[in-house]
Amino acid sequence: MKIVFDKIGQSPKPFDLTVNGVRLDGTLAKSGYHRLRLEGNLSGQVKLMCDRCGDEYHHDMKSPLHLTLLDEVIETEDDLDIIEFIDGVIDLEFIVQSEISSIENSFHCCDKCNADESEFEQEF
Repeated sequence: MKIVFDKIGQSPKPFDLTVNGVRLDGTLAKSGYHRLRLEGNLSGQVKLMCDRCGDEYHHDMKSPLHLTLLDEVIETEDDLDIIEFIDGVIDLEFIVQSEISSIENSFHCCDKCNADESEFEQEF
C-alpha cells in the first residue's frame, strides 16, 4: 500500500494492511512540514528458525509501532525510528517487511531451547 506524502494532513488518516501474515493497523498524521507520525500496532505470526536447535517455529508478534516518516534527508543519530521516503511516496508494505526482517535477523530460541538449562556447545 502506497500513500502520497502530501495527501496526509493534520487529522489522523487510518490504514490497515496485512503482509505475509503480519497485520499493521494504525494512523498517519502530519507532525511537521516534512514529517509524518505513524502510530500503529503490529500483530500476526512470523515463522522463525531456532538459532540453537535449528527447528522452525511460529512466533506470535504483537507490538506497538511508532515511527517518524520524512520526505527529505535528515542527518541525526538521536532517533533511530525515522524512515525517509525521498520520492514522496510512503510504502507501508516496505515498513512491514522491514519490521519482519528485523525480527527474523535477531537471535531466537524456541520454547524447548529456552527451557533447556544445559550448556550450549556441542562437539560433532
